[in-house]
Amino acid sequence: MTINEIQEEIIDEFSSFDDWMDKYNYLIELSKELPIMDNAYKTESYLIQGCQSRVWIHAELQNGKIRYTADSDAIIAKGLIALLVRVLDNHSPEEILNTDLYFIDKIGMKENLTPTRANGLLSMIKQMKMYALAFKNR
Repeated sequence: MTINEIQEEIIDEFSSFDDWMDKYNYLIELSKELPIMDNAYKTESYLIQGCQSRVWIHAELQNGKIRYTADSDAIIAKGLIALLVRVLDNHSPEEILNTDLYFIDKIGMKENLTPTRANGLLSMIKQMKMYALAFKNR
């Protein structure tokens, strides 16, 4: 699937919920689907700066595609990173760098996150794109 197809799938899923409490509950469910991250990557060097909670992101380049693993000690942050991993995982650095993550606005995420969570989300996206930039320039 392309990045945009995955984004459309997420928009579809979130559109079935009428209120934000249901959407938050869905985010919590998504957090449970995030594959377990190796504890070797739960160190300061993989910790995202700018997040109120602790969020770790690790990336590897495999056959020209970036594979992300991530975790968080906070359930909502873990749901957010699970969404980002779902959208960006297993795509080329170029695809990731050139993508517009429009699903965040379309599902109403920006206006329904606290300012600190919104900043954390931006920090997660920035880190994932920094990995893509680093792998592209290898």
